[in-house]
Amino acid sequence: MSGPPNLTDRSALLRYRARAISQADHAAALFLHETAVAEVQERLIAVNRTFTRPAIVTAFGDLWRASWPEARIVADAETLALQPARHDLVIHAMALHWANDPLGQMVQCRHALVPDGLFLGFCPGGRTLHELRSCLAEAEIAVTGGLSPRIVPMAEIRDLGGLLQRAGFALPVADSFVQTASYRSARHLMADLRAMGETNALAARLRHPTRRSVFAEMERRYADAHGGRDGRLPATFEILCLTGWAPHDSQQQPLRPGSAKQRLAEALNAREQPLVDPPRRVDPAG
Repeated sequence: MSGPPNLTDRSALLRYRARAISQADHAAALFLHETAVAEVQERLIAVNRTFTRPAIVTAFGDLWRASWPEARIVADAETLALQPARHDLVIHAMALHWANDPLGQMVQCRHALVPDGLFLGFCPGGRTLHELRSCLAEAEIAVTGGLSPRIVPMAEIRDLGGLLQRAGFALPVADSFVQTASYRSARHLMADLRAMGETNALAARLRHPTRRSVFAEMERRYADAHGGRDGRLPATFEILCLTGWAPHDSQQQPLRPGSAKQRLAEALNAREQPLVDPPRRVDPAG
């Protein structure tokens, strides 16, 4: 039996990324990657450990190499060019949302870590571009009477947190933060997305040009629903941050059930109230 169909058209994604890199405004459009770089640096300071064998999975190696010149840059692909137990730090940088198998990506990263090595993953989350997504969907339905796949579905924090556990990471943590950008118009936002290499690469996308009237209606709805007093439009980007460690005996382990030496009520200095079963009603009719 064949597996589920791929969500992403990888050949199209690679074309769009290559086109983005060739654009003059490409570097300025990678502000989300720059934010992720700064976030990694802050989190590594908090870890208070020196990592000497890092690897970074990214589609934009030049930007990440500038901050970690000693890191091995690994192309974002379905099968990652990572060798088992070679790295003490693996960063998956802003590409998991395009993976056809995000769990497989995490498993590959875990296998590439030495025991007690650190995994950091960053990707857009479910609230990303909610303004554009809703207005574009409403406009397409209003103009064409139908709806087509246009923006890659992005995971919720709970979903990716669960995948960390399934991938075998110890001490898994998933959190997020939101960054809001401001644009002169919806067209400028879409131009920025093209410069990021985030053009629609869904395998089920339309294969013919979209009517101009759809985009015109989307722009009108976007401005009406979200436009500010200055005429600029907000665009929300939620960034999910994933942290996990390759298992090691030195790490904290959960206690066995029933091994506690003190009752919770005693620790909290709280009065313990026993539960009483409600009285049962007896049907006189039997």
